[in-house]
Parts: sequence; C-alpha cells; structure tokens
Amino acid sequence: MKGRVSSKGDSKASSGNLANIITVARILLAPVFVWLLAADNGEHGVLRWVAAALFILAIATDGVDGSVARRRNLVTNVGIILDPIADKVLTGAALVMLSILGELWWWVTIVILVRELGITAFRFAVLRDRVIPASRGGKLKTVVQSVAISLFLVPLWTVLGEWVLWLNWSVMGLALVLTVVTGLDYLWQAWRGNRAP
Repeated sequence: MKGRVSSKGDSKASSGNLANIITVARILLAPVFVWLLAADNGEHGVLRWVAAALFILAIATDGVDGSVARRRNLVTNVGIILDPIADKVLTGAALVMLSILGELWWWVTIVILVRELGITAFRFAVLRDRVIPASRGGKLKTVVQSVAISLFLVPLWTVLGEWVLWLNWSVMGLALVLTVVTGLDYLWQAWRGNRAP
C-alpha cells in the first residue's frame, strides 16, 4: 500500500490510491442498489427511480477512476483488475434483479453473465504471466451495456409510453451482440498471443 495516493508523479503508486478507492466505492454501492430495487419490488415508485439514479451515478464513476489513474499516473495492477470487476458486480447485480422482477429475459442475463464471468476467470488464470487490460471493444461493450441497463432501470415508459420499451430492447440487443462478439475476440487475441514466439 506504500506509494503515491493522489499526487501526480513517476514514483510508485499505492494500491490504495484515489482511483482505486473510487473503484472500491463503486463495488460497495452495488448492495445498496440491489436493496433499493428489491424494496421497490417492481412497483416503479420512488425507490426504483432512486435505484436507477444510484446505478447511473455508480457506473459513471468508471470513467472518473480511469481518468484520475491516467492523468495522475496512478495506474496499478490492482486497479487494472478491480476496475472491470466493479463493472461486472454492478451490471451483473442489475441484470439479475431485472430478471427476478420479470423485466428482462433470463437467457439474456445468463449469456451476458457467462461471458463476463468467463473472461474475468480467464484474466485471473493468466494473471501469473501477465495482466490483460480491457480492450477498446470491451470498453465500448461496457458503455453500451451500461446504457442498456440504465434504460431498463429508469421506468420512462410509465411517463412517455410503451414505445420506450422498443428503444430499451433495441439497445439491449446491441449490448448482447457486443458482449458475445468482444468475448470471442478476446479469446481469439489471447490464443494468438500465446502462439506468438
């Protein structure tokens, strides 16, 4: 844990630096978000709106911690591993809760979670040899997933009409395609990297 916490510089950054603290805070917000959704129980009341706002706020910090880490040279191996885990905890919790509430097909949740958990397990498996950062395609997938889940969480159809549901499912469909394609590409690139001399 020794090193720079928030200051910019070239010396070693602490694993407990500001960027990583923001990442951990994102993970800790997940149980609060789940409780709010469960307490609302599909009523689309105040708690649902608060849960949606909390999810959007938490997922938005993904860009904040990454920006802080790069700007202040606080990038650490711990941060590289924790950052995608924080995303998966939040998005995974949201997907499961939406399926429990009957608003998202279970097979969509299962496909996304299998991809996310599988790639995360693979990253940990090769951690001894190298740390694999998220690709640009993976980052795009995360953004689209976040937007799709946010659209599902914010009950705009109760205000604007059911046409919003078509938009929600269209964006979720795009997120699903990106999830599968980037997962396969990730494994392909890793396989090619292992074959390289």
